Amino acid sequence: MTTIIQDLLPDLDRATLPRFIAIEGPIGVGKTSLARRLATTLNYDTLLENVDDNPFLERFYRDPAANALPTQLYFLFQRTRQIQQLRQGDMFNPLRVADFLIDKDPLFARITLDDEELRLYDQVYEQLTIDKPVPDLVIYLQAPPDALLARIHKRGVPAERAITADYLRRLSEAYTQLFHYYDEAPLLIVNTRDIDLAASDSDYRQLVDYLLTIKSGRHYYNPQYHPPS
Repeated sequence: MTTIIQDLLPDLDRATLPRFIAIEGPIGVGKTSLARRLATTLNYDTLLENVDDNPFLERFYRDPAANALPTQLYFLFQRTRQIQQLRQGDMFNPLRVADFLIDKDPLFARITLDDEELRLYDQVYEQLTIDKPVPDLVIYLQAPPDALLARIHKRGVPAERAITADYLRRLSEAYTQLFHYYDEAPLLIVNTRDIDLAASDSDYRQLVDYLLTIKSGRHYYNPQYHPPS
């Protein structure tokens, strides 16, 4: 199958492509779908969160206060283990698209843990993330909380049924604050409210065409919605 690189950018020097891309954003925004599609386009490997493996997650959605710490620590251990595997494999296969950025992990901790739990979490986080790899490009996907909730309901994952609009609002605000200050890697902020990067070839192609031109700095991709005539 002809890739987008071959189809739209035939003269592109593959040596200039970002070798490690991290995609971030709140639950329901489409991180994993975009990571998989972009990996196929670029012929990269994926580095994906194993959300379904977390035995505490469904309990967290039902009762956040009682289950936040084990849920958060499980994800932290899982993500740092994957990052360690990434470092070990760099010599042989350094081309990857991830559906998470390890820097976002404290974001969840700060909105779900109490003060004592957060102090414990911070100590563990600092020890586990020393010498973390920095992506060549970070893609931050945004969408309004009501759109996120609609997408979550549409995909119908049982463990996500208890997610509330208020939780998504607080999560979205935390992501906004995180990326307002983020400057460790080139950053592309994408408004996904009116586009479907998983199902629409046109939406996806336009985004790829744009992101492959990014070399440094902060960029905003805010496609305007055009209703059908």
